[in-house]
Amino acid sequence: MAQIIVNDEKQDVQLPLTLGELIKINKVFQPEMVTVQVNEEFVERDVWDQTQLKEGDRVDFLYFMGGGAA
Repeated sequence: MAQIIVNDEKQDVQLPLTLGELIKINKVFQPEMVTVQVNEEFVERDVWDQTQLKEGDRVDFLYFMGGGAA
């Protein structure tokens, strides 16, 4: 088992593990609307399935909200 941090919470995972697999494991809500950072660097959607995670990686799932009225 390896440990990574997902949205500021420690998570035990089995390596090897891709970012795409992590998104599925965590049942990320509306994955087509999420932006992902690994170790504070944005990862393009088209390489999620090739991006291998490592022990200690910090992954953040970010949702950008629009809105507000003038």
